[in-house]
Amino acid sequence: MNKTSTNNQVAKAIKAQGHIHHAFLLGLQLMVSTRKGPDIVEAWMFKLFRRQHQEKFLSSFKKLGLEGLPHAVACAQYHTLSNGIGGVPVEYMYESDQKAWVRFRYPRWMYHGATICGVPIGVSRGFLTGWYGHNGVSLNNARLGFVCVSEDMTGEFGLCGYFKEYDCDLRDDERLQFAKSELPPAFIEAQQPSPPAGDWNDVRLEKANRNYAMDYIRNGLSALTDVIGAVETVELAGTAARLIGLQYYPETLAIIGGVDGDIGAAASYLHTMMSGMGDELSNIDQTATRARFQQTGLRIVRGLDPEEGRIVLACWRELWLGTVRSHRCMMTLKMEHISNDTLRWTISALR
Repeated sequence: MNKTSTNNQVAKAIKAQGHIHHAFLLGLQLMVSTRKGPDIVEAWMFKLFRRQHQEKFLSSFKKLGLEGLPHAVACAQYHTLSNGIGGVPVEYMYESDQKAWVRFRYPRWMYHGATICGVPIGVSRGFLTGWYGHNGVSLNNARLGFVCVSEDMTGEFGLCGYFKEYDCDLRDDERLQFAKSELPPAFIEAQQPSPPAGDWNDVRLEKANRNYAMDYIRNGLSALTDVIGAVETVELAGTAARLIGLQYYPETLAIIGGVDGDIGAAASYLHTMMSGMGDELSNIDQTATRARFQQTGLRIVRGLDPEEGRIVLACWRELWLGTVRSHRCMMTLKMEHISNDTLRWTISALR
């Protein structure tokens, strides 16, 4: 395979990784909502989005070139740009330096497809409080809040609201408010912000989409552990991961152009998929009854503490076990830790 073909294959694998991690997040939301109830899923979403906010907001705020703008305008443009880079369509509407709007368009990334019908409103309330209501705190602006005028689960016109800088400091319970009678200004294409100059080619955008989805899984599992504990997190998230692997194997196989079949086909699928993580991979070592390869770098747990990494890998293994079990031939998958940053994957026949 020449260099161009290899690069094209890796680009497809990056896209497939974004797709399956996105689905894992949606499946886990439904799993927690149905098994643990709306209060637990709201608490989980709050912790997840507060963690995402604390990790990403200020550093990305600077990278997107938003410093120096009025805070309400900067925050609205931030959410338009950061979500757009991650593949989520969001529109920006300027009203004044003290009031700027965002409107998320459909289909909603967080509840793609029919998922939106099974997610309780607490998911929306959790992330609004965890992220949107905290922007003023992060910017050291006690007068900045977010006003939500429409939500998804209530069947209005999608998540929409505005950042507003008030004339006085806000209490903690005033940083997120609701005003369902208001409508956003008209959309103006020429007002839409653009990301800073740079090489935002298709591959870089696919990597951003992959990282966007993957970060929600990494932080989501850690946040869920804070709410229900490690044992239940591994049980619920592991089940969701395996189901998503089973369900999304055909779609990801089609994206990378693989074939369904025997141990060799399964190993080729998994090896190609892992090339989309950007980790270092060994060649596949195959016999008549098993195939194996090693993966070094482990982007999925990079930067996590050892216990967080253990939980993430325990659930992540189930995702790929699901894809292997979805093949026509009956096979299983073993994941072994060779060192702190190296895994060995072994696919073997069940009969």
